[in-house]
Amino acid sequence: MPTTTAPSRRDSRPASLFTRDHLPFAVGAVALVTLGAFENRATTTVLPTAARDLDALWLFGAASAAPLVSFVLATVVAGAWADHRGPVRPLQAGMAVFVASQVAMAAAPGMAVLTLGRFGSGIAEAFMDVSLTVLLARALPEALRAKVFAAFAAAWVLPSLLGPPIAGVLAEVWSWRAIFAVGVALLVPAWLLLRPSMRAAATTAAPTRWTGQEHRAVRAAALAAVGLAGLTAGGSLLGRDGSTRALGVGLAVAGLACTVPAVRTVLPAGTLRLARGIPALVALRGLVAAAFGTAGSLLPLMLSTVHGLGPAAAGTSLTVTGLCWAAGSQLHGLDVVQRRVRAVRRLQLGFALITVGVLGPALTSLDALGVVAGLALWGVAGLGMGIVSPTLSTQLLLFAPVSDQGRVTAASSLTASVAQAVALAAAGALIAWQAPALPGWLFAGVMAASAAVGAVGWAAARRAG
Repeated sequence: MPTTTAPSRRDSRPASLFTRDHLPFAVGAVALVTLGAFENRATTTVLPTAARDLDALWLFGAASAAPLVSFVLATVVAGAWADHRGPVRPLQAGMAVFVASQVAMAAAPGMAVLTLGRFGSGIAEAFMDVSLTVLLARALPEALRAKVFAAFAAAWVLPSLLGPPIAGVLAEVWSWRAIFAVGVALLVPAWLLLRPSMRAAATTAAPTRWTGQEHRAVRAAALAAVGLAGLTAGGSLLGRDGSTRALGVGLAVAGLACTVPAVRTVLPAGTLRLARGIPALVALRGLVAAAFGTAGSLLPLMLSTVHGLGPAAAGTSLTVTGLCWAAGSQLHGLDVVQRRVRAVRRLQLGFALITVGVLGPALTSLDALGVVAGLALWGVAGLGMGIVSPTLSTQLLLFAPVSDQGRVTAASSLTASVAQAVALAAAGALIAWQAPALPGWLFAGVMAASAAVGAVGWAAARRAG
């Protein structure tokens, strides 16, 4: 008669990140996310200063949207690449492009080159984000994924605390160009920490052939990127005079004509009508990016132009963003929250907090609320973002088949980029129209529109179950 062996005490223990199998990956992944967080916070802090220094404030919208435009194409390529060749090669490519773009921005003689460097940053971010997510799904059991996503959010805490003041002080005392050299230096330890996990993953990758559908998706993403570039450039030119404005109108119309059909091809079927399940989750990623990301991108510029704050002081808005986002993600990662609060309820709560919180900067831009009070209310939006973001990520990995995790992750990231790029193109047009004097009502209008998008997300969250 066959006998069975009882599981050992070691096998019955709950999965933990603090083991020989999981800890190296977790440390390396968090280090890379920390690097990305520092680069994001530092660049956003000094971008208004760089635009004024290069006498091209009218291109602020284009420079802000440039990484989102390139992210659209790069994220589709990265998703298919990770599915068919494993996540290691796109991760390495992302690191290489990151270095090249940082060097270009550090040496930029004008705003056009700086915008080109920002374009490269979007490619690097897409390759690293998608491949790191796929690597996480293959390296860790499901029980640990929410904890690592929470650790990713926590990795924004130190860069959010130190990134803006360091970037602001360097910009005021030395030069904003030094910020990009710091980013390159920080990549080296992150790469060294992640090497063992990358080496292990490379030995298990089983190459497969790309499908015709994936080739069509890449072509559509390229068309969408071209369309978004047209929208962004056209919006920046609308504020100029004469024939330049006419060119801007033409570029914006052509960009819209390219973007809409291309996006419909790339996204999962049913995304634009918020079909239940994966399509709704992907659409919600776009809504939260448009609501929270657009408002956050304009906060330092609003504080510096409307309230006259320097780069270091204006960058405190990014510190508030990171700290509250991390707090929200830690709340999401608690076992009691995972057990007792359904994903739909977490999404509804997060979108409600974002909708209310964005009103803080809107009132501050009109001097109806002080800077400190406005940033405190903005922290409520950051808390909501910390709840929404990991909820969407964990639900997508839960619903998607293993063979499609890269594609679905890419579609989610692509939707966020398209939505935020379109919103920033519209905001950039307003900025170019009013530059160099930017009134408070301009920022209040953009923030109010962001709050309205957040309310739409709250209503649509019930379809994510």
